[in-house]
Amino acid sequence: MSTLKTIAISVGDLNGVGFEILLKAHNQVKQLCNPLYCINYTMAHQAAHLLHTQIPNDFHIFKVSGEFTIEPGIISAQSGRYSYDSFIAAVELAKSQAVDAIVTLPIHKEAWMMAGIDYVGHTDALRDLLNSDAIMMLGCEKLYVALYTEHIPLQKVPSHINSDDLYDFLIRFHKNFNRSPVAVLGLNPHAGDHGVLGDEERMIEEAIIRANEYIGESIYEGPIVPDIAFTPRSRVHYKTIVAMYHDQGLAPLKALYFDEGINISLGLPIIRTSVDHGTAFDIAYQNKALILSYINAIKAAIDLNTDDVNHV
Repeated sequence: MSTLKTIAISVGDLNGVGFEILLKAHNQVKQLCNPLYCINYTMAHQAAHLLHTQIPNDFHIFKVSGEFTIEPGIISAQSGRYSYDSFIAAVELAKSQAVDAIVTLPIHKEAWMMAGIDYVGHTDALRDLLNSDAIMMLGCEKLYVALYTEHIPLQKVPSHINSDDLYDFLIRFHKNFNRSPVAVLGLNPHAGDHGVLGDEERMIEEAIIRANEYIGESIYEGPIVPDIAFTPRSRVHYKTIVAMYHDQGLAPLKALYFDEGINISLGLPIIRTSVDHGTAFDIAYQNKALILSYINAIKAAIDLNTDDVNHV
């Protein structure tokens, strides 16, 4: 009997690169785990035909009903709905403990909106579906970045920064990902320059002090000036960063480690990892998609089954 973990894989937006990635990586992935693809054979064969290939004999599926015509590179309600249904199937498999983890391939947020789906993405949906306050963390072993705020307009970020909420975030993050030291970024240029460029850093500093006191160790450092946190010298010291908003953390992270980075949802009752890139409609079904992020997401999902967050 195989001792490999079973991982449900949601196929993402079939108008994008997700299916190409899972098909390219199948022979490698099946050596790491037992992949269970959330799709039906009609859609799988249609996608494979567009890639001028065939479905492997050992391509195991969990049937997700529904059919539509794949249109490479096109945003559509049909592809959005199917990607959501594939995702929900994977989540339900994990909730019932039929699988050990889920790995998600990229969806398109506008396609979800066109399909009438209220969530802005996987993490937002997981919070509601699992009634858990998930933390979004992206990166690789060289550098992980956790996001204090995620998919909200930039103008709303300052109003979300307060000592109590950030303190709660830092405690939850430490309980789910125990690595140190962790750099907590300031919000403003020069980390506010002692109030000259903003005073949000006062609340960030207070949250850091309180969190370290609660933990009993100086885990968190900061507020760190954002424009130096990702420099080579800083990366020698900091392997983990907490960013105040989406692009503050992810723009430099992806500039450094785009091909190998992954997305991990921390604080959930199930294990979920993902690639850290989008649907790449511009290269869909052109056999140009890279698989390293997907492979790393599979490996991380397996490692998280050891219950050792430091092993990721």
